[in-house]
Amino acid sequence: MRLHHQTLGQGQPLVLVHGLFGSADNWGSIARQLAQHYQVISIDLRNHGRSPHSETQTYPEMADDLLALCDALALPPIHLLGHSLGGKVAMQFASLYPERINKLIVVDMSPRAYADEHTALIDAMMAVDLSQSASRSEVDKALSQGIPNSMVRQFLLTNLVKAEGQLQWRINLPALKANYPYFQAALNVVFAKPCLFIRGERSHYMQETDIDQIRQHFSQAEFVGLPTDHWVHAEQPQLFIQAVERFL
Repeated sequence: MRLHHQTLGQGQPLVLVHGLFGSADNWGSIARQLAQHYQVISIDLRNHGRSPHSETQTYPEMADDLLALCDALALPPIHLLGHSLGGKVAMQFASLYPERINKLIVVDMSPRAYADEHTALIDAMMAVDLSQSASRSEVDKALSQGIPNSMVRQFLLTNLVKAEGQLQWRINLPALKANYPYFQAALNVVFAKPCLFIRGERSHYMQETDIDQIRQHFSQAEFVGLPTDHWVHAEQPQLFIQAVERFL
């Protein structure tokens, strides 16, 4: 599968991988600042953004999508950075294709299994009758019944687009729901090159108790905590960029 991607800057390739419901657009100013020193390639995972849709979406498949893009772009070994779901994709890629990576950065994610925190969001989005919605504000109002958190709704609404005069979700919601058990599952991965795990100190996605387990899989792992919740790069962009550039 040929993933949609955005490229900024020149130099050593640094590939950025978004999380669930995200897209390459999420990296915004982060990508622009990192592009001062690197060739920054922000991707859309399958079933996200402008990338193709697929009924299946396992971690090996997503890793192979990334490999195909690296081959198509004739990239030398890359630096790879992934947040949340993208962090698990990055870990899988590193384990399968260690020769294609120089350094790995995982943002607020562990290889362990996770509880279901997203099916209710998918159901709420699928329940909205977009054929009866004329504006983003109407969709936001409809979503508010099942998703009271306004910030979460605004993030999800970045996936709302208009095509041929009709509002639609550009993410493949049925496929995301069907494949969500794969997203939750633990990874059996090993990577022996330098890697950095950046965690949000107020986030439950990566906790102190995860560190020992991570070290069992990633022998050269380093750890940095920042004063944020799960959206580390959005909440503290400058501290995040400093941590990334220091490590690289």
